[in-house]
Amino acid sequence: METFMVICTFKPDTIMDEVFAVVAEEQAQVAALEDEGRVGAIDLSLARGTVFIKTFAESPDEAAATIETLPMAKWWDLDVFPIAAPARPGATS
Repeated sequence: METFMVICTFKPDTIMDEVFAVVAEEQAQVAALEDEGRVGAIDLSLARGTVFIKTFAESPDEAAATIETLPMAKWWDLDVFPIAAPARPGATS
C-alpha cells in the first residue's frame, strides 16, 4: 500500500449550498473509508476552495477511485501525488 495526497479543488461553477447539503453524507462516507484504512488526514483551505486528503492505495488510479466515492467528489477536480515521509537525519536506506 502506498500513500498519496489527493488535492481536491472545487470546480468554478460549484454551488456551495449544494455542497453543504451533503455534509452529513460526506462525513459518513469518510468514516467508512477511515475504518477501511483507505483515507487518513483531511485538511481544508476554504479560502482556496481546496481539500487535501491523505489516501492509501496501490496506485494513483486507485487513490482517485477511492476519493470519487465521496459525495462531494462530483464538484472536485482531482490531482493525485505519491508522498512519503522525509528520511530521518542519519538514517540509512
